[in-house]
Amino acid sequence: MFLGEHQHTLDDKGRVILPARFRERLASGLVFAPSQDRCIDVYPLTAFERRVEELRAIPREDEAARKYLRVFLAGAHEEKPDAQGRVTVPPRLRGYAKLTKDLTINGADQKVEIWDRATWEAYRDEAEDAFANLGTPFS
Repeated sequence: MFLGEHQHTLDDKGRVILPARFRERLASGLVFAPSQDRCIDVYPLTAFERRVEELRAIPREDEAARKYLRVFLAGAHEEKPDAQGRVTVPPRLRGYAKLTKDLTINGADQKVEIWDRATWEAYRDEAEDAFANLGTPFS
């Protein structure tokens, strides 16, 4: 399971160093994919394969499902970290997530999320207010 919030930077070549505690699980390879929240999802290869299997179950007759699957798979990019734990974030996904130099990398259970730091902070502030007022919805 991936957990925690980590502050990192994007270098001039579009590379980011993965948080140390995530590197071992991502060392053999990962897949970048667009997230619906304008961040980038980072899946270990096996988790990405499971996600694609889930998406294959959606009926192809559903136009919204077809659009989602096309955007998700067309935006996906396989990568392998270098010896320092760096990965190059594809330019198309950097643009999609509006990444600047300052990033936040979050653990999100079976995947990792890469956010522009300012975008994440605004999202987190709003989500924390809703979270504080929600109570415990699953008890």
